[in-house]
Parts: sequence; C-alpha cells; structure tokens
Amino acid sequence: MRVFKFGGASVKDAMAVKNVTKVLDITGYSDLLIVVSAMGKTTNALEQIVDSYLSKNPDLHELLIKLKKYHLNILDGLFKTRQPPVFVKVENLFVDLETTLARNKSTRYDYIYDQVVSFGELISTTIVSEYLNDVGYKNQWLDARELIKTDSSYRDAEVNWENTQKRIIEKVNKNNLSITQGFISSDENNFTTTLGREGSDYSAGIFAYCLSADSVSIWKDVPGVLNGDPRRFKDTQLLSHVSYSEAIELAFYGASVIHPKTIQPLQRKEIPLYVKSFLNPDTEGTSVKKGQPLDPYMPCYIVKKNQILISLSSLDFSFIVEDNISEIFSLFHQYHIKVDLIQNSAISFSVCLDDKFDHFEGLLVKLKAKFKVTYNTNVSLYTIRHFTEKAIQTLEKDKEILLKQITRETYQMVAKD
Repeated sequence: MRVFKFGGASVKDAMAVKNVTKVLDITGYSDLLIVVSAMGKTTNALEQIVDSYLSKNPDLHELLIKLKKYHLNILDGLFKTRQPPVFVKVENLFVDLETTLARNKSTRYDYIYDQVVSFGELISTTIVSEYLNDVGYKNQWLDARELIKTDSSYRDAEVNWENTQKRIIEKVNKNNLSITQGFISSDENNFTTTLGREGSDYSAGIFAYCLSADSVSIWKDVPGVLNGDPRRFKDTQLLSHVSYSEAIELAFYGASVIHPKTIQPLQRKEIPLYVKSFLNPDTEGTSVKKGQPLDPYMPCYIVKKNQILISLSSLDFSFIVEDNISEIFSLFHQYHIKVDLIQNSAISFSVCLDDKFDHFEGLLVKLKAKFKVTYNTNVSLYTIRHFTEKAIQTLEKDKEILLKQITRETYQMVAKD
C-alpha cells in the first residue's frame, strides 16, 4: 500500500488533472491512496469568502460566483459535455457551501473558517475522482472527515490517533485505488476541523501511519527538496537524501516543501517519504529516510516572511527570570502564537513570533499590562542550516539586521523587509 499526495498546483487546471494520469501510468495505481488538496489558489479564495461573510461585505456573492466559474472551467476542460453526474455533484457542493453560510449562527472565526474552507478539498477530490473514473482509473472516493477524528481545536486540530486508525483500517481498501482529501477532518460532534494551513502533507502522513504504508510520495512543481526556495534564492541545488530528523528541523524552521507535522508519524514506523516532481515523474526526487542528515551536505536556506519581533523588559528594570518567562509562554499558548526564535539577557527577552491566527493585538494588551514592550511587524526570519561563513556573508548583504543568533548547526537572523 502506498500513499500519494497531490497539492494545489498539481491539480490547478484541467491539464494538471490530466497529468495525474501520466503519473499513475508510470507508478501504477492498484494499491494506492491519493490525498488531494484544494485546486490552485482555492483555499485563498475561500478565506476571502470567510472574511467577506463575517464583515457582511456585499461582494460575497461575486466571490462565490467567481470560485464556482473557476471549477466549472476545469470541469469543461475534462469532460466533453455537461452531462456527467460530476457537474451535479459539484453544483450540490456549492449549494451546501451557501447553505452553510446562510445557516451559521456562530461568531467564532476559527469554527466558521473550518466549515467553509474545507469545501475546497471536497470539490477538488470530487472532480479528480470522477475524472479518473471516466478515463478508466476506477477508484473509491472517501470523505476524510469520516476517517480522521480530532479534538475541537479549529484550524489546528489535534488527531485522535486511536479512533482515526480504527476508522481508516475499516474504510480503506488497501488493494484498490482510493481518493480522499488532505487538510480536513472532524471532531467528536462531526463538525469539520482542519489540520493547519498546508496540512495535506500531514494528512498523507496520518493515512500512511494508520495503514502501515510502504511509502508516501508528495508530488510538487519542484524536482524535490532543494537547499532553498528557488523563488527567493539563486542557484539552489537538489538534496537527494534528507534524514527524518533533518527534515523535521527544516520544516520547523519554515521550509515549505514539507509540512512540519508530516515526518513524525512516518518516522515512528520508518515509512520512507519521497518528494518528487509531477512534471517529471520518472526522476528520482528526494528521499526522506533514516541516515545521514543531508546528501549532498551543504547549507540550507529558509526564510519566513510576515514575522513579528517583540522585546520585553520588566517595568522596574528587575531581572527577567523563570517566573516571567513561564507567564509569557503561557500567553503565547493561550493566543495560539508560535515562537520561532528566542533570545534573552538579564533584563530583556526577545522572541520572533508567527501570528498565523491574527491574535497578536490581544496578546499585546496582556503583555503591556506587565512589561515594557517594543516590537517590529512584517519582519523576516532567515535561517541557514549547516551554515558557512560565506553563506552568512551572502545572506546578510544589504539587510537591516535586528537580531541574530548562531548555534552549532544553525544561523538565524531577523531583518526588516
């Protein structure tokens, strides 16, 4: 049994969906579960719809029509007429989406987000499954919300592994081709939850762990794991092998190729992960397994944009001690804010934060009640794993550096954009 994951770029239009069959022809598909993300930039579009809905913006209807047209264009590129039942299924999903918005009584952003944004994956997998059936790749469509069970931490749900494994083993036929969604799940009350932005990789890891799969392959528009994002760094090189522990480090620091939570369930059962190009599916790509950290061994560059650098000091110039730090981290946890870098002195404490849920303003009020606070928004956190002096000099050139830190294997720098 193998698990494949196709991201949004790999199903962004009709040609991309057709390309999935080319991948399946090369790899085979008789014992395969495919995890599919929302098509193209659909998640972004649905986030706009959530914001428009909550702000009672009159452009909500236009946004829904635009998103529907986008998917109908893909369907028209895949099917000769509008007679196949997939058109009705997609139409019904859009009706369900509008009904969800109309009937919602909650004012909780995170809850509404999960109920709405999850339609991206439901629509994409319906289209991919129906197209594959139409051209001879017979498959079973599965609703991931009936398989992956979580707590009710909307937008960043924690998996109930025992319940999830039981359901996946019962529902997935390991000898056939199955299609399901990434990113989405449900809580014990059957309300939709999501596993965190870009969480489809994690979904693939969950299915692989529960099925004791032979491997996971993530299909992307890059040749594999590179030593830097080619959109931001010049002359990037392919890493042919990355160890589990190194992949976790790279993901933690912000490498976008693999979701941070994906590796842990795979490592527990030593299930290999392959990151490959859907444009060139017969190339080797990158393998993530046990072994040496990197092959070839070289500096790896990572950048995280839209960070917040905040510095705290006591109001009476007393030391920042363990009690203060414990209280600060309790607030970070309460406001669901991720800490990416820490640096402290006797009377100050600086952290680089990732405010992915837009809770910083609430946190700031709490912090200002007890500390002197200075901060910079929209800064970038740069990381070099396995740095060299030359790599540091190149990265620092022409940047206004606010903070930097060096450990044995990792160099980090916060700089203004």
